[in-house]
Amino acid sequence: MASSETSTAKDGNDLAGLDALETPQQVRTPFTTTLREKVLPPLTAITLVLAVWQALISFEVVDDPSKLPSPGAVWDVAHQAWLEGELLGYIWTSASRGLLGFCLALLIGTPLGLLVARLKFLRAALGPILSGLQSLPSVAWVPPAVIWLGLNNSMMYAVILLGAVPSIANGLVSGVDQVPPLFLRAGRTMGATGLKGIWHIVLPAALPGYVAGLKQGWAFSWRSLMAAEIIASFPDLGLGLGQLLENGRNASDMAMVFEAILLILLVGIAIDLLVFSPLERWVLRSRGLLMKH
Repeated sequence: MASSETSTAKDGNDLAGLDALETPQQVRTPFTTTLREKVLPPLTAITLVLAVWQALISFEVVDDPSKLPSPGAVWDVAHQAWLEGELLGYIWTSASRGLLGFCLALLIGTPLGLLVARLKFLRAALGPILSGLQSLPSVAWVPPAVIWLGLNNSMMYAVILLGAVPSIANGLVSGVDQVPPLFLRAGRTMGATGLKGIWHIVLPAALPGYVAGLKQGWAFSWRSLMAAEIIASFPDLGLGLGQLLENGRNASDMAMVFEAILLILLVGIAIDLLVFSPLERWVLRSRGLLMKH
């Protein structure tokens, strides 16, 4: 009886070796551990940056507010925009454009990446062009987009697409290239050919590279949008974060400039933390590369 209970205890609680690797851990992470490992480090970094920033002002290392405003001055500008009901409008105008443009880039870049990855002729023809477009600064597309499409939202989305589609396509191509040939042969043996093979074999196996391409594609989308908003500032387009940054420059208002920079940074970080980091963790965990504690 004792040996049976010992065996059960080993099976349930003392798994080792391959059994431990293959068994999902369902223990909930304590709140104090989450606070210490996930919340405290970024808060410490932010506090340190603010302290250094304030020290530059307090010790008159930089004593010209027109060059470097104090954190308090930037806070006052942001707080005033909040009280006037404009702050969320800045963020929504840019974030909605960026996310919609990224979704359009996703719809174009995914099939394009699959075609380039699977067809040798297209890879030879379009592969170098996609790599070249990915390295081209997004700001270079703003002048021709304005000439072709005018000062409107279509111009903004065109710049986003030209910046993001190559990154998404190249990420998927890289992921497909890393699919083990054994997976493809096993899929064909089980009848997974054509679109069925792509859906059930190629895409799941290429997911890590694809997610990396999506993350990079979002970064290119956001940067492309900011470049377009800064250069092609126009009242009918609404006031986004890029236009806010350009307005601060035109008015020589460094507090407004820093407000716009910090908001651009915060939106980029928020999208990464809310969308891409959980997606990346899910992909790693589904492949046994990240254990759930």
